[in-house]
Amino acid sequence: MTPTATYRLQLQPDFPFPAAEKAVPYLAALGVSHLHLSPVLEAVPGSRHGYDVVDHSRVRRELGGEEGLRSLAAAAREHGLGLVLDIVPNHMAAVPRYNRQLREVLREGRSSPYARWFDIDWAAGGDKVLLPVLAGPLGGELEALTVDADAEVLRYGEQEFPLRAGTAELPLPELLDAQHYRLAWWRLARTELNYRRFFTVSELIGVRVEHPEVFDATHGKVLELLSDGVLDGLRIDHPDGLADPAAYLRRLNEATGGRWTVVEKILTGDEHLPPGWAVAGTTGYDALHRIDGLFTDPAGAAELLGHYREFAGPPGDRGGYWKATVRRAAYRVATHELAAETAWLTRLATSACAADPALRDHAPWALRTAIRELLVRVPVYRPYVTAGVPPTRIAEETLPEDAVREAKAVFSVPEEAAAVDTVRDLALGRLGDGEERAAFCARFAQTASALHAKSVEDTAFYRYVPLVSATEVGGDPGRPAVTVDEFHAFATRIARDWPATGTVLTTHDTKRSADVRARIAVLSECPERWAALVAELTDATPVAAPDPQLAWQSWQSGYGCAPLPADELGARLEPALLKAVREAGLFTSWTEPDVAYERAVTDFVAAGPGNGSGTARRLVTAFAESLAPQVRANVLGAALVQLTMPGVPDLYQGTESEYLALVDPDNRSPFRRPAETSEKQVVTAAALGLRRELPEVFGESGTYVPLGARGPAAGHVVAFCRSGEVAVAVTRLSLRLAEDGGWRDTVVELPDAGPWRDVLEPSPGREFTGGAVAAGELFAERPVALLRRVRG
Repeated sequence: MTPTATYRLQLQPDFPFPAAEKAVPYLAALGVSHLHLSPVLEAVPGSRHGYDVVDHSRVRRELGGEEGLRSLAAAAREHGLGLVLDIVPNHMAAVPRYNRQLREVLREGRSSPYARWFDIDWAAGGDKVLLPVLAGPLGGELEALTVDADAEVLRYGEQEFPLRAGTAELPLPELLDAQHYRLAWWRLARTELNYRRFFTVSELIGVRVEHPEVFDATHGKVLELLSDGVLDGLRIDHPDGLADPAAYLRRLNEATGGRWTVVEKILTGDEHLPPGWAVAGTTGYDALHRIDGLFTDPAGAAELLGHYREFAGPPGDRGGYWKATVRRAAYRVATHELAAETAWLTRLATSACAADPALRDHAPWALRTAIRELLVRVPVYRPYVTAGVPPTRIAEETLPEDAVREAKAVFSVPEEAAAVDTVRDLALGRLGDGEERAAFCARFAQTASALHAKSVEDTAFYRYVPLVSATEVGGDPGRPAVTVDEFHAFATRIARDWPATGTVLTTHDTKRSADVRARIAVLSECPERWAALVAELTDATPVAAPDPQLAWQSWQSGYGCAPLPADELGARLEPALLKAVREAGLFTSWTEPDVAYERAVTDFVAAGPGNGSGTARRLVTAFAESLAPQVRANVLGAALVQLTMPGVPDLYQGTESEYLALVDPDNRSPFRRPAETSEKQVVTAAALGLRRELPEVFGESGTYVPLGARGPAAGHVVAFCRSGEVAVAVTRLSLRLAEDGGWRDTVVELPDAGPWRDVLEPSPGREFTGGAVAAGELFAERPVALLRRVRG
């Protein structure tokens, strides 16, 4: 059964299954069809997200165990709701104390039956797994290591490592050398790690679900829950990390009997979901970008960029130009954070070339350079190819000819530059089906996705900050605005090709909630006012920011969270802004923190953007209040478009009402039902009610038809009709609209088959005949309209 709408709940020890069960009546009344649960399989104790799975065969005890999950499912069924589950096929927690399969591999080495579970380069480690868990170099940590001979474990703080049989009585130096693993200083992970991880997170180890026995073992419990009717559908986390996503999704689709499944696939620019994937679509970041872009003014965003450059004076890596910022970030990640991954690729390429006399003279340094230069130029997250299978045109475009030319230009000798062609052919699977070649093809794609995510989402997005609402997953900060025609083209394609795909505005991974972004997007309509305010705030703040780039984005974040209570503001802004400067890696980082700089950040935030009182707070509050009508238009407009456009909308917990949240962990707090009904909640409930009542109108057989507008303010309308039964119209760029004189003679063209009743009003509500309707009349009560065709 395809959901009509889902509602994401972040399960955690503070919000387990019984708490979710208590929320069921409210969520059923709201109008969703399914609860969307964060991962529920056994995870590291205390985990607030559940992505660090340690046992695929058990439902997490801290949440209430399988009994609690089945009770929640039964309560949901009683209220007409189903369950959709987020699952994690790509990785597990690299914590041997809790991960039995990994523990056995560390105990028995590559001869363990579980060795095929994990992506480990045994040869690179001398048949040992590097475990970068020590706080300092091994020599200084020896006294912190203790041996429990009876339990046959080696302990380091709260961590436990199994001992190879017969080694428990050895002296410590010999004991360490005798293991199938090597305990090491955590900093060695960057260059020496020999297992695949999740991005740069060494605490998560890659799982090889491409092997049928691993797939069966890691999916058995989930498939059982689907078979028993406990679950109805799945969300697949991070498919880009898999060796062969298409093959995995085919196997999963067969195993689930074709249950509704969406994938957390980030599409870049005009990239489309691979047509052969056996899924309903994506989780919806592609829709998020288009919706946000509708409410961003392109001319104002360009002007804002100019003000940002003038204020922050950003040289080089500090984000003055988007494409250059991304390229520099990619080089940084490839040569630092992912140095171990590029070294692994170099070993694979060298081995593959050694097997072919025609390729044997490619020097390892040349292959390494070619790998790096091509990786940083992959324009999307990864190519989708299989070794030995001719690549599709779309796959070839992920390593285009201009990237090859640029990569070759790095070499001074043409014959050495030929390594670029070899690496490209290996990456596209053209050079046969040998073990090393097949491994390189998969590994290059996996590394490309990690590089793209780390360099764009986790680095460039924090360096390029003229308009921080545009620095969101799936977005394009270099071109943040989306035209009405572009949105209609996207929605039309979705209705045709992926009608059951997901759509989102806020998730557990968004850097700012939709309402914060909607508020900040208004700045693109008043760039000169914002620049003047920042100058005034700078003068009014007694503590200077450590750098102007930080000040600019801090004030935008503070303005985006202006409605927060004074006593919450600083406590929530400070960790988000510290995370921003660490991810940016310009003056401090997670692995090389600059304590003095970070103290300067916290001092500035406490005195300025995070100060709940004082002159700066009054200035920001007054500015925010002056833009309240425009924020309202953006918030309601974005919500209504998401809830009525093609696809299955996913609501993040609490977003049916005003929801102000920053990057995790701020956005992963336990669910709380909104205290009072808001206008946004009324709009949300009305749209969800129509989706539930009229599934054929919004479902896979439904149609999407753009509606036009005529007149001087036609560009400020986004309107469409669903299956001839529901018409939607929203206001965009409302500040510009007001400055240009309002709606004047603008009309919205409703379908002739009327009349149309506004369901956002108490029954019977206003009615409009078909044809041209004055925009001023349509939007007289609110900046959005949700109309239902009246029959009989």
